[in-house]
Amino acid sequence: MKHVFNGRLREDAARIFYAGLKAVDPALVVKKYAEKEDDRLRIGDTVYSLSKFKRILVVGAGKAAFPMAKALEDILGERISDGVVVVKYGYTGSLARIKIREASHPIPDKAGIKATFEIMHLLQSATQEDLVICLISGGGSSLLVAPVEEISLEEKKEVTRVLLECGASIEEINTIRKHLSLIKGGRMAKLAYPAHLHSLVLSDVIGDRLDTIASGPTVPDETTFKDCWKVIEKYRIEDRLPEKVLTYLKRGAKGDVEETPKPGREFFKKVKNLIVGSNILALTTAQKEAQRLGYNSLILSSSIQGETREVAKVHSAICQEISFSGNPVPPPACILSGGETTVTIKGKGKGGRNQEFALAASFGIKGLRGVLVLSAGTDGTDGPTDAAGAFADGSTLRRAKEKGINAEEHLKNNDSYHFFEKLGDLFITGPTNTNVMDIRIMLVVTKER
Repeated sequence: MKHVFNGRLREDAARIFYAGLKAVDPALVVKKYAEKEDDRLRIGDTVYSLSKFKRILVVGAGKAAFPMAKALEDILGERISDGVVVVKYGYTGSLARIKIREASHPIPDKAGIKATFEIMHLLQSATQEDLVICLISGGGSSLLVAPVEEISLEEKKEVTRVLLECGASIEEINTIRKHLSLIKGGRMAKLAYPAHLHSLVLSDVIGDRLDTIASGPTVPDETTFKDCWKVIEKYRIEDRLPEKVLTYLKRGAKGDVEETPKPGREFFKKVKNLIVGSNILALTTAQKEAQRLGYNSLILSSSIQGETREVAKVHSAICQEISFSGNPVPPPACILSGGETTVTIKGKGKGGRNQEFALAASFGIKGLRGVLVLSAGTDGTDGPTDAAGAFADGSTLRRAKEKGINAEEHLKNNDSYHFFEKLGDLFITGPTNTNVMDIRIMLVVTKER
């Protein structure tokens, strides 16, 4: 079987992906929800009289923090007194009023600590005559790093590695992160008090939960130290975590350490949080592009989660059904889904959840004509790689076999990156400066007999 459809389908899939990406451009969504007219600043449904404020301070963290900050400078200009935001290395630029700091993601580093303490120092200077605008996006949990005194940076890094490898969900990971931090889990709101604090949030979590995005620095935290232990026990990782971390969490579970700020605290009354962009916005715009290209398009869900390989089996089964029966939509079909799956790492290879999804899906669509799958992260980074994701089609396994590449071994070793690199099927976008989880695109243009 010749690789007839590959070029056209790849081009269409890429167009659909980039259309979704454009809908969550951080600068555009900030300017959509924030505008200044004379002495009035509108953020969502809230209108501020700027003459009432002595200073406007800007803080933030995340992969989209730079374009969000740039948009805010375009809106407020010299009215901004000071600001510090921390971004992932490479996701940056220079601004006139707001300082941009770069740090490591997903494993934190010293630069992240330095930048976070700079933010904390600025917040502690805020008074009731100040307005603080906080810009939050995906990646903020790793970039806003200020471990409690009992925990070192190296110990915090090890905790992050273990949690990322064990298959825990982002909610579970952030439950522990919040309880080891001086700024997450509502503590930023406490630091900024008594100033007014308004957060603009680009969501990268399922359900757009404010207490999970970047570990909820400006919202009440309803999780507890006991919840941290539930996560540890669920994934059986007690013997993999640093002893000082375990001791600290045990003290917290006994009530010997102060909990994260809970609902009802006085300082939360001066805080407003606004979601400005999310995965469903990207998917609905991607769907319109698919329809423009002539596809019968369907959005499965923006809340797909679970083990990546199992999710891939379900998606490839849908491709099979469309190809065999024309259900749930007839060819030419475009099925879209979003969310964030997890990979339980057992091998020593290189890859990310999107590349692993594509590799696992290739087994389910093996031999199907006119079928292509693209799974990619909207941030342009899939795991510790330079790829956003990968393409797979009905000929992927055949082409791999012809090149002497063992697909099963690569999947078993969590080595999807090198598998697709050898085939030339990686999807590389470079830094996108946004992050609303993943987009999966399945194209089926022919019907099997």
